[in-house]
Amino acid sequence: MLNTSFAHRIALSSLFPNDQVGMTEPVSIGFLAPLTGPVSSWGLPGLNGVQLWAEWLNRAGGILIGGRRYPLRIVPFDCGYDPERAVEGARHLVLSEQVKLLMMLGGDTFTPIRSFLNEQRVLTSTLLPSDLSPDTRYLIAPSEVHPVYNVTGVQWLARNEPHLKRVAMCSQKDALGLPSTATYRAAFEAAEREVIKDIQYSPEQTDVATIVGPMLQAAPDILCWCTSYTPMVHEMTEYAYAQGFKGRILSCTLDNYQRIVARTSQDFMDGTVFQFPDFDDPKLARKAFFFNRPSTFFKEYNARYPGTWSAVSWEYVSILEIWHAAVEKIASVNPVSVLTAMKQMEPVTHAFGPANWWGEHLFGIDNALIGDWPVVRLQDGKARIADFLSIPAWLEQHENRLRDHMGKVGQLWQQRIEAGAQQPGLAAREFVD
Repeated sequence: MLNTSFAHRIALSSLFPNDQVGMTEPVSIGFLAPLTGPVSSWGLPGLNGVQLWAEWLNRAGGILIGGRRYPLRIVPFDCGYDPERAVEGARHLVLSEQVKLLMMLGGDTFTPIRSFLNEQRVLTSTLLPSDLSPDTRYLIAPSEVHPVYNVTGVQWLARNEPHLKRVAMCSQKDALGLPSTATYRAAFEAAEREVIKDIQYSPEQTDVATIVGPMLQAAPDILCWCTSYTPMVHEMTEYAYAQGFKGRILSCTLDNYQRIVARTSQDFMDGTVFQFPDFDDPKLARKAFFFNRPSTFFKEYNARYPGTWSAVSWEYVSILEIWHAAVEKIASVNPVSVLTAMKQMEPVTHAFGPANWWGEHLFGIDNALIGDWPVVRLQDGKARIADFLSIPAWLEQHENRLRDHMGKVGQLWQQRIEAGAQQPGLAAREFVD
């Protein structure tokens, strides 16, 4: 197993002469994602991150393959989260650019190119593991296994604030919200927390009073937003503050949390639990991490792309780290060979430490990585990691419970295949001030 990152190896290699022969022919990586339009927040910060990562790698000499170094080239294609554009982009990147890895957001843009990518044996990554099924042999979800990691936030709250027992939860009915709802239901059940209100709302709904009002009337200790879209998370939190809620808030994401703190209060927001840290967190420096300079990456990213940092800023990068380790291990960029090497590297070092391939029971194929995941808590208005908890350990006890709840909302892989085009996709969400 390769347990050090390229950034760490860069630091070491700078101490020794570089006797490798440089090559001008680049290795191309395709980036097929929404870069403009209302869903661009799922793609553009990721492109920013991988371009920064590629610059670091190329400054160190490039990717080492069989004793020679090659520059890495990121080839973006803006699909705007449009399925037809995704088809055009996939064919261009695979057939014309001959990319060795195709990085995607996934979801509605993956569905129409599933067969093409499989026939071409294109190693493809997705941020939505719900894309996985037994017939997606070359598709991997090595970065984010949404929403399974959310069990860690519930587990941490139950252990550290056991007096919080009554939960009101909500999420939109779509490809993000439905599996998230099922996961939180399973996690609260396992933690013996009582769900007293459970609301599923339309992705187009924006009247937060009709959602949060009934939740507050149930007098919960915890308000759980599940994986609601960021603008809804902000608006629902502000509404709860205005109504005088005094309990705890739990959410999958809390992007741009500084904005919520400014619109409510630090006292109100402190203690809020979510799942995505800032990369200047001191605990990341002490963790086996997908690169050994997370704070440097965080600082340089924010200096270059101010105001755009989010989870996807690093998630695509973490995929490249794993791909890069496999390529240099086998001295080849052949997609099938690289995938085989990835699957044989157990444990793999993913974003937050060692991880193993998993997913057969939920996705029909073991092409998702699970390991520890951070539980993040606001303290003095700043995101800080409270703990790292083990997803595999939770699944060892409760995987059947999770499967049962996924089945109730039609999110098992067999059900998703049968539903086909009827499966609800991601909706666009933007801030409106």
